[in-house]
Amino acid sequence: MSSLFANACAPALLADACAPALLAVPVVSGALEAPVAVPVWIELIAIVVASVSGALTAREKKLDLVGAVCLAALCSLGGGLLRDMTLQVGDVYILNQPLAMPAAILTAAIVFIAPSVVAKQDRLIAVLDIFAVGLYAATGADKALVYGFNPIICITMGFFTGVGGGMLRDVFLGEVPYIFQRSNLYALAAIAGAGVYVALAALGVSHTAGIVVCVAVTMGLRWLSLRYNIMSPTEVDLSHMVPRRHGRRRAADAAEDAARAEAPAAKPRIDRPDRSAAELVRRRHRTLDDIDRRRELERRQAALDRLKRHRRKRAQRKLDI
Repeated sequence: MSSLFANACAPALLADACAPALLAVPVVSGALEAPVAVPVWIELIAIVVASVSGALTAREKKLDLVGAVCLAALCSLGGGLLRDMTLQVGDVYILNQPLAMPAAILTAAIVFIAPSVVAKQDRLIAVLDIFAVGLYAATGADKALVYGFNPIICITMGFFTGVGGGMLRDVFLGEVPYIFQRSNLYALAAIAGAGVYVALAALGVSHTAGIVVCVAVTMGLRWLSLRYNIMSPTEVDLSHMVPRRHGRRRAADAAEDAARAEAPAAKPRIDRPDRSAAELVRRRHRTLDDIDRRRELERRQAALDRLKRHRRKRAQRKLDI
């Protein structure tokens, strides 16, 4: 009897034991095609440039050699690590590429010990940095495409790979990430480049041509934003573009004020100020007018401040050029 009971319960127990393992298996089990092959020397250039940025940031923050190495590794390899951890398919880049981590560590050590090597190469570093962002965005989107993810996920992975390293650097330093602040187009350029790469791949364009176009779009948008001072928008308020609702609210307030004014006034008392409905309406009107005047002055002052900052930046760009 016991043997029959055991035989009957064995399939159920086996199913319960295998359920967690089945749930842990990813939806995408294998690559649909081979990922794009980027020459190793181009990958190393991108790693070195990003590592230089991290090491210079460490020197600005007065960190030691360990801090410089960590920030360099985060800037150069953090975005790819964030992508691989999110996708959970395929190889982890920093483990699969044996030269990636040594290149980041060696670059950080050289920049930390002899910063004068790159101290006067700001323009070259800026150009190579946005080149690295475009290259990372293309490779990140390509890996998601290879494993069959939808286009939105592919663009997101390109964004993570392109600017995720700098975001992790700022988070480790306890600062608001640069890509989240109002600035010239940087993260948006990476998103546009990844989107162009995904669109070209959907049209059947070769991966190599897609990478070239992705890098060109990323660098072009970055250059245009610097040349014409195109800034990412903040504090957007479109409520003033809907005057109809605002007008209805004003009309309702006016009707309420008129109703209060027509109400019979209470007899004022000697020991208290006048609290009649008409007086309250007049006070309310004066307060609203004062608030409107102050808001208008604040808007004008903010506009003047923005104009002054814009003129200073234009003058600075002319000097830089």
